[in-house]
Amino acid sequence: MLAARSKVWWLIFTAITMIGFFVVVSALVAAEPSSSPNQAPENNYVRKAFMFLELNNRQRYEHQWPDMRFCWQIVVGSVLGFLGAAFGSVGGVGGGGIFVPMLALIIGFDPKSSTAISKCMITGAAAATVCYNIRQRHPTLELPLIDYDLALLFQPMLVLGISIGVGFNVIFADWMITVLLIIVFIGNLFSDSLYRFTAMSTKSFLKGIQTWKRETIKKKEAARHLELNGELTQHEVTTESKEGKPKVGSQPANFTILLNQIILSANHKVPHGFHLLRLQVSLIENICWKELGLLVVVWILILALQIAKNYSTTCSAEYWVLNFLQIPVTVGVSSYEAVFLYKGRRKIASKGDAVANWRVHKLVIYCGFGVLAGVLGGMLGLGGGFILGPLFLEMGIPPQVSSATATFAMLFSASMSVVEYYLLKRFPIPYALYLAGVATIAAFVGQHVVGKVIKILGRSSIIIFILAGMIFGSAISLGGLGIAKMIKRIERKEYMGFEDICSYRP
Repeated sequence: MLAARSKVWWLIFTAITMIGFFVVVSALVAAEPSSSPNQAPENNYVRKAFMFLELNNRQRYEHQWPDMRFCWQIVVGSVLGFLGAAFGSVGGVGGGGIFVPMLALIIGFDPKSSTAISKCMITGAAAATVCYNIRQRHPTLELPLIDYDLALLFQPMLVLGISIGVGFNVIFADWMITVLLIIVFIGNLFSDSLYRFTAMSTKSFLKGIQTWKRETIKKKEAARHLELNGELTQHEVTTESKEGKPKVGSQPANFTILLNQIILSANHKVPHGFHLLRLQVSLIENICWKELGLLVVVWILILALQIAKNYSTTCSAEYWVLNFLQIPVTVGVSSYEAVFLYKGRRKIASKGDAVANWRVHKLVIYCGFGVLAGVLGGMLGLGGGFILGPLFLEMGIPPQVSSATATFAMLFSASMSVVEYYLLKRFPIPYALYLAGVATIAAFVGQHVVGKVIKILGRSSIIIFILAGMIFGSAISLGGLGIAKMIKRIERKEYMGFEDICSYRP
């Protein structure tokens, strides 16, 4: 019943969004100056709209970089950037939804430069978060916190999407990006599968509430079990085998971790036969080196193609060949992981005992969302975690693992976009280094503080609420900024069509 009401509400919202889109296009057409005062009005408004948005060979983009000096803008921007990086690193979203409005409204960068510097900050925050998480263990299983198989499925697609998104950032006008931004963050309903994954803020918040309630019930059960029975024996905690019969000598994962938390936090005596999870192992043992090596190889190959492309003539045959060579590299690695998942030779172990039925269409959809996350990240200056985070939660990945794995994948994609924006000369290096440093420190602080809170309260659902809050706040701030700038450009009758990537000169 609740799902049906939510779907109806989102259908209404999507209809309103699409109506607003056509209103904006109509306003743009009306704002176009007439070439002749005596010219008869043209009845074909669709054709007129496309003529207004046609590709033009003149380069119109001019960056706006304020001088780097100590002032209130720097102070306020640093504080907001610190908070955005701290919460964004915990939620696994990067914080780009806070960085871009801060850079544009407070410090004074133009929108496209704000996007590029935002990726620098996301890279700094992601690097700090990965350094913190790479030693951490899975909350319920004898595994690393980062799910390397999950990263291997999504990261190559994310990197491919980044390259596409950076190109779109050069081509698309700001108002187009604004419309896409609002649709993506708030959600659209062209199909049921899209609904499940794109109504991100609401879905994440509801997921957080469900997780909070489950944690409350399980904490009470575990505490009652310890209090009433005193000591547990290995035979008292059982799970069911595949045949439905009790299996002696094992514990359900969620129940086990709750007992671990209660025993360690309250200094309870360890029950006889109860196995405490290893909370710390050596760094070498905690890394899946084969999967990490594949991810690094993909990153290096794409980086080499980007550098080679920088030395070719834009839009030449060599330029497009180097662009399209990224597809076999990225699709090949993701397909390798997808085939192994489909055949059952690999599994997403972080899901615990849950059996995943990997169908072909589902794997294709997941890879498609990886590309989409990269496109939006490169185009809008966001972290791909805005899509990957809610998607991982829908897949049944625990919140801590979801956040850590999304950030791990974002480190590769965000650093790649920084290289691409550097080759395009889209940001001033002193500002980028300073703000990336602020984000790096903030990410360390955020991970440490929130990690302590989760250990004290025993509630990983805090991460889901932070994720939902960051998505909602980003939708409001970025959407508001884009609409305000769009209105000003309409009033000034500025050109608001596509740019020509072939005429772009860094």
